[in-house]
Amino acid sequence: MTTPTPTSSLSTTSGPMSGKTVLVTGATGGIGKATAAALIQQGAAVWLVGRNPEKTERVQTEIGAAGHLIADLSLRGEAAGMARRFAEQVGQLDVLVNNAGAIYDSRQESKEGIEMTWALNHLAYFIVTQELLPLLRVSAGRVVSVSSAAHAFGKIRWQDPEFKTGYNAWTAYGQSKLANILFSRELAYRERETGLTANALHPGMVASGFNQNNSGLTARLSALAAPISLSDAQGAQTSIYLASSPDVAGKSGLYFDKSHAVQPAAQALDDAAGKRLWALSESYL
Repeated sequence: MTTPTPTSSLSTTSGPMSGKTVLVTGATGGIGKATAAALIQQGAAVWLVGRNPEKTERVQTEIGAAGHLIADLSLRGEAAGMARRFAEQVGQLDVLVNNAGAIYDSRQESKEGIEMTWALNHLAYFIVTQELLPLLRVSAGRVVSVSSAAHAFGKIRWQDPEFKTGYNAWTAYGQSKLANILFSRELAYRERETGLTANALHPGMVASGFNQNNSGLTARLSALAAPISLSDAQGAQTSIYLASSPDVAGKSGLYFDKSHAVQPAAQALDDAAGKRLWALSESYL
C-alpha cells in the first residue's frame, strides 16, 4: 500500500464535470481506464485505484488523472485503508465508480482466506462505499457499480457464499454480480433522504483485459467472443453516463444497460434479499 499521489483534487480542465472529484476502482485497464479517461475529458478530477504501483502511475500520467492509490481490493483491510486515505487526503468525492472485478477458473482465496470472487467483486464494493459514505453524503454524490447481465443466472448461496463446496467459476461470478445489484438497491433505499444515488449497470460483453488471469475454459470462451465484443470505450459508455449525465440526477436504485434503465432479473428485485445481503456483508467487517 502507498499513500495517494499528492496532487490537487481540482481539475484544471473545463467541461460538464469541472469541479467534480471521481474515484474509479480497477482503473488501470479495460472499461475502468476508459471510464476514467472520458470523465477527465469532461473536466473531472479523477483518482485511480490499482494494484500495481508502476502500472497505476503510468496510467495516471497517460490519461492525466489527478492522482492514484494502490490497494489490493480483495483484502478488506486494504480496501478500507485505501478509502480512508482518500477521504483524509482528498476530502471531496462526487462520484464513486465501483469497477474492479474478476472471474476465476478455479476456487482461490485471498490472503485473508476469503474466496476471491466474493472478496473482490462484492465485498470490495461494499467496504469501499461504506468508508466513503460521509463524503458522498456531503456532495449528494453518485455510486456507480458495474454489475453484469450474468446476474440473471446468479443466486446468493446464503449458507455458503464463498463456495467452499461445489465451486463453479460462472456460478460464483453470477452470484457476485447479483450481489452488486442487490447492494445498489439497498444502498439507494438507505440513503433515500440524503440525496446520494446508487445505480448498477451491465457494460456489455467487452473485449478487454478482464478474464486474462485465467487459462482454462473461461479464457477460451472470452477469446472466441472477442471478435463480436465491445471495445473498452464502448463498454464504458453506461458507466460514464451514470457518473456524469444530468439525465440521471436524482435517479437511484436502478439497473442500466446501454445507458437506459431496464428491469433486472426477478431475484435482483428482492428487497428482503438486499437487506439480508447487507447484514451478511457487515459480518465481514
